[in-house]
Amino acid sequence: MPPDPGPMPDENLVEVFKALGNPIRLRILRWLKNPEVDFADYEPIADRAEVGVCVSHIQAKAGLAQSTVSAYMAILERAGLVRSTRIGKWTHYRRDESQIEKLVISLGRNL
Repeated sequence: MPPDPGPMPDENLVEVFKALGNPIRLRILRWLKNPEVDFADYEPIADRAEVGVCVSHIQAKAGLAQSTVSAYMAILERAGLVRSTRIGKWTHYRRDESQIEKLVISLGRNL
């Protein structure tokens, strides 16, 4: 069993709920949980397990403008749910599983 990551601070919970309050951002976060399956139609630019999914692939799958997807990803990143990695001109996103685990533990303890 992994060590207890401790509770998530309450102020972060508000940002998390705001980020997840948008159904498309929630869907993107779900897609990023299993990128090899959910982005199988897109040729990876880099190792998805290591750096995540290119924002252009998220944009194509979501069918939204690049600026909208970039804004959505910035919100998810500020909430601590994803991390970004820049490779050349491409930004990749992957879930921050340790922060998500803290969120789940915090919700279980405090709600």
